[in-house]
Amino acid sequence: MTLEVRKVVSYVEETRVEGGRKAGRPLLMVLSAAVLKNPWAGKPYTEDLRPEILRIAPPLGDLLVGEILKHTGSGERVEGYGKAAVVGADGEVEHASALIHTLRFGNTYRNAVGGTSYLSFTNSRGAMGCPIVVPMMHKNDEGMRSHYLTVQATIADAPAADEVVVALGASVGGRPHHRIGDRYQDMREMGLDPSGKEAP
Repeated sequence: MTLEVRKVVSYVEETRVEGGRKAGRPLLMVLSAAVLKNPWAGKPYTEDLRPEILRIAPPLGDLLVGEILKHTGSGERVEGYGKAAVVGADGEVEHASALIHTLRFGNTYRNAVGGTSYLSFTNSRGAMGCPIVVPMMHKNDEGMRSHYLTVQATIADAPAADEVVVALGASVGGRPHHRIGDRYQDMREMGLDPSGKEAP
């Protein structure tokens, strides 16, 4: 049984003006998604999801990373990243989670772009045309607020009740005119150590 992908969709957005001011560097955001058959839909409650995770997650990661790199140009250019999955009405949120919360999926992306941060995520249930929302952060610095971004898109005919939409998001750059500092500035001002506890 092979990976059953009905369609691949990519959304590309370039912000050139923000707040009425030209961006010094346009922000490029990409969302690439695969619409695939939910392997657990229509079946009795499945206790062990692992066999299908092992079958689907690696080639799915390869497919979506390839799409992201096609639109960003290279892994080096990617600065922010994230992931998402939306399951149709006949599935469980656990089915969406299963396909993205495995190192066999996430590490494919991290390795391709040289990332060390965890991939921020959403996993939810939705109907056809629901928003596919991918939150992002800097690939190597979870406290860099300039790269707290969200890219979203809709697919008019997905997910069907027996499908899952799995997506990756990428940014080339941070928010234009970002000016709210970062977590580390707050921590210094609040006397907190890197763990978030009060410094001795």
